[in-house]
Formats: sequence, C-alpha cells, structure tokens
Amino acid sequence: MITDTLAENSFEYSETQQMVAASARDFAEQYIRPFIMEWDEAQIFPIEVFKKAGEMGFMGVLVPESLGGSGLGYHEYIAIIEEISKVDPSIGLSVAAHNSLCTNHILMFGNEEQKQRWIPKLATAEWIGAWGLTEPSTGSDAGNMSTTAVKDGSDWILNGTKNFITHGKSGDIAVVIARTGEKGDSHGMTAFAVEKGTPGFTSGKKEDKLGMRASETAELVFVDCRISDDHRLGDIGDGFIQSMKVLDGGRISIGALSLGIAKGSYEAALKYAKERHQFGKPISAFQGVSFKLADMATEIEAAELLLHKAGHLKNQGKEMTKWGAMAKMYASELCVRAANEAVQIHGGYGYTKIYPVEKFYRDAKLCTIGEGTTEIQKVVIAKNILK
Repeated sequence: MITDTLAENSFEYSETQQMVAASARDFAEQYIRPFIMEWDEAQIFPIEVFKKAGEMGFMGVLVPESLGGSGLGYHEYIAIIEEISKVDPSIGLSVAAHNSLCTNHILMFGNEEQKQRWIPKLATAEWIGAWGLTEPSTGSDAGNMSTTAVKDGSDWILNGTKNFITHGKSGDIAVVIARTGEKGDSHGMTAFAVEKGTPGFTSGKKEDKLGMRASETAELVFVDCRISDDHRLGDIGDGFIQSMKVLDGGRISIGALSLGIAKGSYEAALKYAKERHQFGKPISAFQGVSFKLADMATEIEAAELLLHKAGHLKNQGKEMTKWGAMAKMYASELCVRAANEAVQIHGGYGYTKIYPVEKFYRDAKLCTIGEGTTEIQKVVIAKNILK
C-alpha cells in the first residue's frame, strides 16, 4: 500500500502519485480522446478500452497486489478518475463504478474463497462488474426495494428488476441487493454476486441518456434466478448496511469524477478566453469573464481538498461518512456550475460540438444524482453533525 504522503506531509502529490496521475493522463489522451464524440453520439460502450485500462492497473486500483490489483490508496484513485474524467467523464464514470461498487463490495464483504474466485478477474478487467441497488420504484428509498431473494434448500431464488445499472448489459458479474426480510427493515436485505449467463438473469432496456453516453446504463432482470448460497456476500440481512458502507467510498469516486469535469471545463474555458478576441483584446481581459474563471479556480481547489480529506480518512480506516458526503455534494454541484460557466464563456460556440464544453455540460448533471442525490448527501451530513 502506498503511504498516505499527500495528507500527512504536504499538499503535493508524492512522486509515485504523480507517476500514477501521468499514466492515467497519457492513457486518456492515447486511447480515449480520439473517439470521444464517436462513442458519445452512438452510445458505444467501448469494452476494449476498459480491457486496456485493466492492463494499466486502473480497474483494480484499490485491490491488493495479491489479488491481481494495483494495491494503491484513495489519493491515487482520485487522481486516476480525475485525469480520465477530464478527457471523457463517461469513461471515468465506468472506471469508477467498476472499482468502487462491484469490485469493492466483494473485496469488503466477500469471504476468502469469493475474493479468490472473482476479484482477480475484476481487477484485470477480464470481467466487467455491475452493482444493483436502485429499482424502478425505489431510488433514494432503497429500503423499500421489491426485488426478492427467497431461500430454497441450499439455494436462493431471485425475482425482480434493477434499473439505472452501470454495465447492466455488458457486465460479467453483478453484485445485487435483494430483499430477504420485510420492506423498510434495514436488516431485511442481503447481497449476492450473480454471474452473467446464470439462468433467469438477463439484461433489460439500455437507457438513452442526456450525457455519460459511453457509459452503459441498463436494467438487470431476475426471473426465478437460482443461485447457490456460496454466492451470498456476508451475512443474511446485512446487504443494506454493506451498501451504505460501499457508497461511502463511492462518494469519493463521484467526487473525483466531478472534479475531473470541473477541471476539464475550467481548462477549456481558460484556453478559449485567452484565444478569443472581442473589441480588440482577449475576452479574458474583461472582468465579467475573468471573475468567472477566478470563481471556478477557487472552487476547484476547495473541492480537491475536501476529496483528499475524505480519501485520507478512508486510507486510515477512520470514520469518513460525513466527509465523503460533503466532498461528493460540493464537487458534484461545482462541476455543474463550472460546465455551465464554461459554456457561457464560449458563447455561441459553447452550444456546439466544436468545443468540448457542451459535452461536459451534458455529462455533469448526473454527478448531482448518481450514488446519492445532493439532497441525500445533505441528509447524511445533517445526521452526522447533529449526532
């Protein structure tokens, strides 16, 4: 495990962390940038890119080397997601979801046999992972889910539908939370790992989205899907509690994704403002534009500090629920503002596909919704400060 040098000793990345960030930056420039609009317009989920990311160690960032992962910490993880998302947020989203949800859930709550069975395949992107909590009628109110798992001898039979699932069609394995008790009971849900090809497990419709279009989002459908008890993750009734702990780390992921969008928007706006001339001078010389850039730059610094505070606590194994929620909320709201201002600075050109800011504008909004809305983050923060 890389030492937590960023938070302990300075505000700078260590040499290793700088190398990791540079590697992610080079990967994004070489394998992602040339195809951004092609993937976006056709909603192509480029599996081959994620296989390459697996070779680079980006699909098992937090996984120990003994299980085929990179054995890195959250500072490195934030840097990787941020650098990829500065180029294409939809690819950053899929890398984040694979790492922090499916893979991390098995890593945190699977037994040794389950980890050996599934984690090496996920860490190298031989398999792509999905994670199913949300349902058509239960988003934030996950405790009232309708998908059930009923014990039948030594097996479980799953029935129900999950929606808005990243990698719902292309995923090779999904961690699914199903109800094994009463609705509304936080100890009435259990987590299961279900492999693709299991009879009764299929994918439903793929969503046609505003943004994040190269990150696949689809339904998971279970119709009398029979799995053995050795696919159960942790104890019966612990699924919801596990999910909340997984989402603590997931909030850092979405925060890093948001930071990447904000930085990408800012850098594009800064470049354009220096190059675009009106009334005989660059538009950056006008206070109306320069103040927008000043606000963006300041808020990006604040978001980055919040994220690395949460990452530091996560690395140390300390309580970080409040900080994760704060970082996710602030960074996600920031990326929407930054993308909006970047479009404004570009003027009419910002509304076209000639420049990257229109895509940042479309991609940004998901960050205030996915893995807990801004409103849910405020509920989490309030509960923690009012204890």
